[in-house]
Amino acid sequence: MASTAAGKQRIPKVAKVKNKAPAEVQITAEQLLREAKERELELLPPPPKQKITDEEELNDYKLKKRKGFEDNIRKNRTVISNWIKYAQWEESLKEIHRARSIYERALDVDHRNITLWLKYAEMEMKSRQVNHARNIWDRAITILPRVNQFWYKYTYMEEMLGNVAGCRQAFERWMEWEPDEQAWHSYINFELRYKEVDKGRTIYERFVIVHPEVKNWIKYARFEEKHGYIAHSRKVYERSVEFFGEDYVDENLFVAFAKFEETQKEFERVRVIYKYALDRIPKHQAQELFKFYTMFEKKFGDRRGIEDVIVSKRRFQYEEEVKANPHNYDAWFDYLRLVENDADPDTVREVYERAIANIPPIQEKRHWKRYIYLWINYALYEELEVKDPERTRQVYQASLDLIPHKKFTFAKIWLLYAQFEIRQKNLQGARRVMGTAIGKCPKNKLLKGYIELELQLREFDRCRKLYEKYLEFSPENCTTWIKFSELETILGDGERARAIFELAIGQPRLDMPEVLWKSYIDFEIEQEEFENTRNLYKRLLQRTQHVKVWISYAKYELSIDGPDRLQKCRQIFEEANKGMRSCEEKEERLMLLESWREFEREFGSESSMDRVRKLMPDKVKKRRKLTAEDGSDAGWEEYYDYIFPEDAANQPNLKLLAMAKMWKRQQMVDDDDEEDNENGEDNENGEDDDDNDEGEKSPEKSPEAAEETTTTSPPSSDEPAAPPENDSERNAENETEKEKKTNDDRDDEGSSSSSSGSGSSSESDSDDDDGGKKEEKEKKSGDEDKDKE
Repeated sequence: MASTAAGKQRIPKVAKVKNKAPAEVQITAEQLLREAKERELELLPPPPKQKITDEEELNDYKLKKRKGFEDNIRKNRTVISNWIKYAQWEESLKEIHRARSIYERALDVDHRNITLWLKYAEMEMKSRQVNHARNIWDRAITILPRVNQFWYKYTYMEEMLGNVAGCRQAFERWMEWEPDEQAWHSYINFELRYKEVDKGRTIYERFVIVHPEVKNWIKYARFEEKHGYIAHSRKVYERSVEFFGEDYVDENLFVAFAKFEETQKEFERVRVIYKYALDRIPKHQAQELFKFYTMFEKKFGDRRGIEDVIVSKRRFQYEEEVKANPHNYDAWFDYLRLVENDADPDTVREVYERAIANIPPIQEKRHWKRYIYLWINYALYEELEVKDPERTRQVYQASLDLIPHKKFTFAKIWLLYAQFEIRQKNLQGARRVMGTAIGKCPKNKLLKGYIELELQLREFDRCRKLYEKYLEFSPENCTTWIKFSELETILGDGERARAIFELAIGQPRLDMPEVLWKSYIDFEIEQEEFENTRNLYKRLLQRTQHVKVWISYAKYELSIDGPDRLQKCRQIFEEANKGMRSCEEKEERLMLLESWREFEREFGSESSMDRVRKLMPDKVKKRRKLTAEDGSDAGWEEYYDYIFPEDAANQPNLKLLAMAKMWKRQQMVDDDDEEDNENGEDNENGEDDDDNDEGEKSPEKSPEAAEETTTTSPPSSDEPAAPPENDSERNAENETEKEKKTNDDRDDEGSSSSSSGSGSSSESDSDDDDGGKKEEKEKKSGDEDKDKE
């Protein structure tokens, strides 16, 4: 039992983790490893140094090391590093035969290991065993002929030993395997080091056949050029051009060939080479060729040659663009502009025919707008440059036959065709063209162009007929009516022009009636028919009450010389002001009053100026509620409104408020006078002080109220102050009005609230304005009660 208890005591108790939450500071495995490395916890002490003092100890050491190496090899024979370490250790002991034996054993295990062959050969070369090294390199290139490193090492060793023939033999064996380009260059450079140029030429001949690439032919030609064989170099270039033919031509070959001829001062040959190449190489592959050709012409060519290069280059670019997208009409325009400057007419016609053959696939006018200019330019080229009127007529006729006139037409081409016929002195043909155009597809531009044509020919009767046709086609076009009337005016037939204007203003629908009326009025003014002009203004004002019409009418009366012109002008302004009281656009009414004020300032008296000044409105800032598209509340916005005195006079509450302000201001002045006269009495001074305090408060409120809601002009100071009885009645009205006002939200433009005392409605500008008016009225009533007491 005791032993059992003792055994139980030996078992350590596992501490229970009470808090299983993650620690605030987390430690990663990477951090633990870093700390272990920093503290060097796993470093082992270096083994003790062993000193060998005699041969027996050396043999024991060798035996121990060899046993270790052999054990490692037996464990895994395929690990070549163990073999190499073993052989290098034997090599360090100058045991070359043992090291050679180890390498041979390793080659039996893996004879395709490149590193093993390299280490083996390096060991033999270090120990100056040349024949052994040759034997190893020979075996290596025989077993692994595609490993270039063996060949490089082998040829380098033979060259260092001075065995040029052996090195050449190694290269020849290597070339039989047709290695990459660098190997051929190494062989050529080897021959050049020993001045064997002919042998190098022979190697190049074999090289360009094994690797038939443009750059290799260029290297061959430059090799000949470098060594002074110019004829051979030119022959190499010519052979290369024949070798690649026309299917595999490359611009770099021709550029190199041209540069070679340029260095030989053969400029004509250079030009021929460039042109030959440009005719055979696709345009998108000849960018560098164009570049060098342009540089050559700039250096050695004349101006015509440079222009030819640039034109040919741009022509190739345009050809590629129109080939990629035949309906790119802008590219066709640029291409045609280029060929028109330099090419012959047949070439230009050919390009034009190619361009106009690309008809837009969709019969919509927006797709034809650019295309139709190809026909126009073609016709103009034939007429102006080639001077072939018959072919020009054919071009115009073909274009008109192509356009689908039932869906849309182009008035420009009809007019150009007619103008062309007139230039050819074929007037009947021009009229026939325009008649066909109007019959097939009448439109405003065609009719205008036809009328202008007849006007230039001074055929006024035809112009009248055309205007009549035009107005039958488009009676709502005010410009046509005006032009027709102007024609009759020019011809001196005023009655006919007036009749045309009367017909025009009688039309039920017009596109610009204001322009028509203005033209009619200007016509009557030019005819000096002042009474007719007044009647026109009156007729116009019966149709519209626009402020500009009133202002124009007033200015017209002012412009007529007469004794009562100012009175008539002032009367028109008064009529306009009365007529525009119901106008919702207050800005227009303000414009009228400003124009009236300018008139009175220039021609009126002080009394008339004051009268207009009293009519000027007050600018008021208001608020209104905004509503979003979905009907939700979008907040409030501030805006400015104008309150006209004539409108404010119809609002009793606003007028009452203005009179109360004036009465209060008068009371304040009277209180100040009483305070100065009765400073000796204390009770009266106290009352005066109270009144002054209240008088100081009320002016603070009134400017704010006046700023938010500016009412009509107050009564003149000559009027007497209101008696106390009227004040008490007004206080009662104000109290009644306050009791009857509801708590609903006011309209954002100022809703009208009912007044029970007077039965009249008063306008409230906004919620803030209503609150300001209530406070003012309450304070005024309190002040008035105090004053009465």
